[in-house]
Amino acid sequence: MGPIEERIATKIEAAFAPERLAIINESHLHAGHAGGSPDGSGETHFRVRVVSPAFAAMSRIERHRALNDLLTAEIADGVHALALEPAAPGEKVRW
Repeated sequence: MGPIEERIATKIEAAFAPERLAIINESHLHAGHAGGSPDGSGETHFRVRVVSPAFAAMSRIERHRALNDLLTAEIADGVHALALEPAAPGEKVRW
């Protein structure tokens, strides 16, 4: 786990107390693409899957906004893309 991935995990755990959290570094899938490193070895593209009771009262847009607001510093530090998959407990997920 790299330093940016660790920061993302720490922030989400503190803010949302998730029941499930998976942070997947997909940077290798974007090697040579805009915003990525030439060899895909960086921390530029992440998929964040999180199940938290905090999302129960939020719409899908509110969930995404809450995560994006929480991770503003990481985006400024070079995260080019975040694929967000937030859910409340009991909601159907694809993973």
